[in-house]
Amino acid sequence: MSKMLRTAAVAATLAATTGLAQAQTTLFYGEAGPNRGARAEATNWFAEQVAETTGGDLQFDIQWGGALFKAGAALSGIADGVADAGTIIAVYFPQEMVAYGIADLPINNPDAWVGMRATDELMRSSDAIQQNLADMNLVYIGTYTTSAVHIGCKDAAIRTADDIEGLKVRGVGAYGKTFADYGANLVSMSIYDAYQGLDTGLIDCSQGYSYAIAALKQQEVMDSYTLLNWGQVGALGIFMNKDMYDSLSAEHQDALAEAGMGMADTLGELINADNEAAVETMREAGVEIIELPEEERAKLVEKGSTYIDEWVEQANAAGLDGSALLTEYRGLIDKYTAERDEQGYPWER
Repeated sequence: MSKMLRTAAVAATLAATTGLAQAQTTLFYGEAGPNRGARAEATNWFAEQVAETTGGDLQFDIQWGGALFKAGAALSGIADGVADAGTIIAVYFPQEMVAYGIADLPINNPDAWVGMRATDELMRSSDAIQQNLADMNLVYIGTYTTSAVHIGCKDAAIRTADDIEGLKVRGVGAYGKTFADYGANLVSMSIYDAYQGLDTGLIDCSQGYSYAIAALKQQEVMDSYTLLNWGQVGALGIFMNKDMYDSLSAEHQDALAEAGMGMADTLGELINADNEAAVETMREAGVEIIELPEEERAKLVEKGSTYIDEWVEQANAAGLDGSALLTEYRGLIDKYTAERDEQGYPWER
């Protein structure tokens, strides 16, 4: 090969390599939680799915454990570009994320997959919600859930709604407020401190989620665990800096949407399995598993409706149609409940 041809070949190779390098985009992702557990596994799946769909052109560098920002600074961290994307937990931003907060309401919606599917469709289909997020320089990508809210106790058992009266309860959000309405004495405490609180008698009961109870070994200090089958905390998910999102190609945006929607199936399967295993772990530890009767659960749903009404007012104050969004959300819950009942979960089909 002549020197001129060799030079031309090298130049062509360099040009192709440079083109590939320029095509690849790495997005920094901020996550306050650790790289373990079902949510972390779902986040890794999301990142891998995006990379696979785009042929490696779009990739995520996930910074775990609050390396970029803590949970309470996630909204500004993403909106201001400290990270290109990341996890936002709505409870830390009740005014800014009021629309997303609909997924935290004590609605009759205990199924993790149904909740994520309903929340995901609402967030994608509502122009008002998308504009509300855009005003904060945010774009919704996908959703998680902590799964159904239940309650575990030491030296006590909740078999009816009235059994809550007089108990010292670690309760949070609208669920905790409803416990207080039934006479509970609320104690401000993180779920991570509940083991010691139950062990020392500082609290009698702790609001929680099955997989978290087992992961934190709280079955060691519980006598009973009541399955409320009431609702869940589902307003936590993936959001992206809108400036960065808008700079991506339509193909890359579609890849993000596809992976974001798929998270409901991925995390739904993971969290259902973890919850079932956790309840079995409690049984083996001698914890009494109590299924709250339907008529008692209905009492909690009715009492919690006060806080649903409050959310509607907050949404209206933020320029949203709270009643319309709530009606749409409940319709979506019914839609995916029917799909589950008729077809089973996606991973079972």
